[in-house]
Amino acid sequence: MSHQPNNVFAGTQVLALVEVRGTNNSLVHPRGAVGVVTRTPTGSEQHFLVRFPDGFEASLARQQLEVLKHFKDRLGKASDGFELEGFIIYRCVVGSRAYGLETEASDTDHRGIYLAPAELQWSLFGAPEQFEDNAAQSCYWELQKFLIMALKANPNILECLYSPLVEKVTPIGEELLGLRQGFLSQMVFQTFNGYALSQFKKIEQDRRNQGEVRWKHAMHLLRLLITGAATLREGRVPVRVEAERERLLAIKRGEVAWPEVDEWRKELHRDFEAALAVTKLPERPDYEAANGFLIKARREMVRE
Repeated sequence: MSHQPNNVFAGTQVLALVEVRGTNNSLVHPRGAVGVVTRTPTGSEQHFLVRFPDGFEASLARQQLEVLKHFKDRLGKASDGFELEGFIIYRCVVGSRAYGLETEASDTDHRGIYLAPAELQWSLFGAPEQFEDNAAQSCYWELQKFLIMALKANPNILECLYSPLVEKVTPIGEELLGLRQGFLSQMVFQTFNGYALSQFKKIEQDRRNQGEVRWKHAMHLLRLLITGAATLREGRVPVRVEAERERLLAIKRGEVAWPEVDEWRKELHRDFEAALAVTKLPERPDYEAANGFLIKARREMVRE
């Protein structure tokens, strides 16, 4: 399985892995030209907008470009990476199949954690924080990166820890799952709300600019609010939302008018606030336990 770091954001310098052509298929820039990402994919889009030094802009797919920093780092490596699978400590299924919202057309999305070998962690190049394989619908975070995001109550990370569909877990992975309660805190309210509000802002922009709603985004906005409130009340992340399956899928299909969807959104926000008022979760996550676990895992990797 081939994995490649995938940290491409607006402002990232990238290298074109293909010839850049303009009108009439004329060559504008050769393969290897360097540009800057000015726009990243949103929604169902798959391409990045890259601006070159002469001002010319081209739309490139992820496999058609490489982060310039990664390219330079790779030139100095004696070997081209390592076999990732042997260092994966946890893998699960996320997305619609984990939520209980799958249909026949649903993909199977895999997420997981790898513990970098000591030699790579200590090397000049360091361990990549993230590997992503778009073809395999998979993404793996290095343990330290995963823990930092979990402590910040990142919704995608917390859902990964509580996924009901676990495919691989090593003894170290089992120990991490035993600590997952310590990542939950009242920060869930801020982060889940932040993601939901960001999604709502995008939906409103689409309605103003294009006169349409991306219904899949609307569905996930509501799902996130439902999950966030339940997490505050139950002290765990209830990933599956079967109780609201039919209503949420009807929204995804565009069968519910936006005013009705928006009213449910407001109702869920109020419920989220009510859950915060009664939650027994602490104000902060257990940073000390997470740090102790990371140090222990690193030491075990050294011994191996």
